[in-house]
Amino acid sequence: MKLLGKKILIGVTGSIAAYKTAEIIRIFIKEGAEIQVIMTRASHDFVTPLTLATLSKRPVFTEFSDPESGSWNNHVDLGMWADVFLIAPLSANSLSKLASGYCENLLSAVYLSARCPVFLAPAMDLDMFAHTLIKENLRKLAQDGNIIIGPESGELASGLTGEGRMTQPEDICAYIIKVLNPEPELLGKNVLITAGPTREIIDPVRFISNNSSGKMGVSIANEMAARGASVTLIAGPGVKMPENQKINCVSVVSANDMHKACKQYFEDSHVTIMAAAVADYKPAVTSSSKIKKNSNALNLELEPTIDILADLGSSKTKDQFLVGFALETDNELENAKGKLKRKNLDLIILNSMKDAGAGFESDTNKITIIEKNNAVTTFDLKSKKEVASDIADKIISCIRLK
Repeated sequence: MKLLGKKILIGVTGSIAAYKTAEIIRIFIKEGAEIQVIMTRASHDFVTPLTLATLSKRPVFTEFSDPESGSWNNHVDLGMWADVFLIAPLSANSLSKLASGYCENLLSAVYLSARCPVFLAPAMDLDMFAHTLIKENLRKLAQDGNIIIGPESGELASGLTGEGRMTQPEDICAYIIKVLNPEPELLGKNVLITAGPTREIIDPVRFISNNSSGKMGVSIANEMAARGASVTLIAGPGVKMPENQKINCVSVVSANDMHKACKQYFEDSHVTIMAAAVADYKPAVTSSSKIKKNSNALNLELEPTIDILADLGSSKTKDQFLVGFALETDNELENAKGKLKRKNLDLIILNSMKDAGAGFESDTNKITIIEKNNAVTTFDLKSKKEVASDIADKIISCIRLK
């Protein structure tokens, strides 16, 4: 059910198309929405309150109060209750009153009190709809942020054929469902993310590594998946993998392992985010047995690990978007900008070890994002979940402009 938990106000005004409102209510109820109907007095001539109350499973409101019960239909509470306010049909008379700010009945009072998106589905004869005053009133209502649905062209109640017929109930409902459930921004995109440390083996019991927890990379993976992307997360040892079953999780140990995994998925990736803290050096020789302690100093010869980010940057196509991370202690901005250019990145995310609450293992982070054009955006200290959202927003913005 696409509208489960959604609260929808439906306003009905005096148009013969009011009989179609029953079908709108039926569709919304089927999708799990809660419905409250408000009718003008004139609309009672076209559809009965009993019909709409039966379908909506709630009493229909027309007046501000019920003299018999003494109950008060509070227009402010109704306006605050709703996630959506749909007025369908919207007659020429009610349209003009709303555009002028008239507040003569419960429906117009709720309209002026509504804090939610308001959808208007006009319905009238073709000459009425073509009138300049109607056109001007629709323009005013649209400028005020109301969303106009239709009308459409077809056979009208007068027997004429032309524009003015209320949009069909299934189309109105489909449009509102789409607005309330927008297509995810990254739907159809493959996103590759790395996270956590690598381990470079010295002997069977010792290794070179760092304190990266992988929390930042995992938060980014969760955020990108929530935005519709098909996500592959390549994570080093000790990383707590996301519970989202839709994320393809690949475990690796060494920088060489991570490089192989990245090469496997990179070609098909639209966006790659290299958040892992890959070891820069590894032992030149790995001992197959434990190195015994003795009184002499132990000298390890180290050699550089492969630069995964630079390798991906060198093979990146114009349709791929590559993001790197820079953790710095000195000359942070200058070093990050150099890395951005040197490794052919589209974006780099700078962390400073000097910022309290940022860095390895913490649940917070403070970042600066540097774009390919050297535009710099600095963010406050936030939770890593919030940081992931900021990173996703920036990536999506850059992709749209690319």
